[in-house]
Amino acid sequence: MKNELLELFRLPCTEEKTLPTAKERMTEIIRSQPEDCSFEEILRELAFHQMIERGMQDSRAGRTISNKEMEQRIRTWEK
Repeated sequence: MKNELLELFRLPCTEEKTLPTAKERMTEIIRSQPEDCSFEEILRELAFHQMIERGMQDSRAGRTISNKEMEQRIRTWEK
């Protein structure tokens, strides 16, 4: 009975969803930049997006610390 109910609510999948490849994602980022941007600006934008992606992966994997812990770490840098 449970499986039958699940089948009733399952949405039809007409198109398989896949994540973009690294090359596709880079192309998308580059194309979103202004026509007159420099090589360095493109590299900075790509690096920025990579840092965001790494942070999101860390967050999903539970590799985070609290604001309080970060504050304490920063204080040790000031010494």
